[in-house]
Amino acid sequence: MKKYLMALALGIGISAVSIAQSNDPAAKTILDGVSAKFKTYKAVQANFTLSIEDAKGKTQGTKKGILYYKGSKYRVSIPGGQEIFSDGKTNWTYDKAANEVTISKVDASGNALTPQKLFTNFYDKDFLYKLNGEKKVGAKTVQEIELTPTDKSKPFFKILLTVDKAAKTIVSTKVMQKDGNKFTYSVSNLNGNATIADSQFVFDKSKYPGVEEVDLR
Repeated sequence: MKKYLMALALGIGISAVSIAQSNDPAAKTILDGVSAKFKTYKAVQANFTLSIEDAKGKTQGTKKGILYYKGSKYRVSIPGGQEIFSDGKTNWTYDKAANEVTISKVDASGNALTPQKLFTNFYDKDFLYKLNGEKKVGAKTVQEIELTPTDKSKPFFKILLTVDKAAKTIVSTKVMQKDGNKFTYSVSNLNGNATIADSQFVFDKSKYPGVEEVDLR
C-alpha cells in the first residue's frame, strides 16, 4: 500500500512543479498554469479516492483517504489501513493490520521520492509529456496529459493526468505499471488554505495502544 500512497503524492505533487523542458508546448502551458495556481496555496488538505485495477482489468478495490501537506511536512492517511507521517526530519509509516510503525530519518540526500520533492522540481528532467486532448465530463472541460518517465527502470511506464481546464486543478491521475496493474486516484474537496496543526505530521503512539515500533534511525 505504501507505493500507492506515494503515487498519490506523485499525482498531486505534479500540480506544483515548474516544468523546464517539454516536447509539447501545449502541455507545458497547462502544467505551468496548474503550477501557478498551486503555489498560491498555504497548506493543503484533500480528500481522495484510490481505485486499484489488476492486469486483467478487474477492479481490486476502492479506498478513500486524506492528504495533508504544509511546507516540508506531509501526512497521507487511509482510514483503517496505512498512514504515513513526516515532520520534515522523521518519517513514520503505520500499518494498522500489524499495529506496527516503522520510524526512519528523512533522506537528506534528496534521492527519496517524497511529496516535498514532487511539489518542486522532480519532473523537470525525469519526464516527457504531451497533451492527449480535451473532452467534456459533465459540466467540466478536462484535459489529459500523458507523462512518460525518461528512466526506463521505473516500475511504471505511463501516467495519465487529468486537469480541470477552467479551475486549473488536478481531477485524477492514473498510474500504469509494467506489471499490468493500474491505480487511479481522484481528488475531491481540495482546500489550499487549510489550517493544519504541526502535530498532524507527527506520529503520536499514545493514540495507537500496543503499537510495536521498528526504529530504523
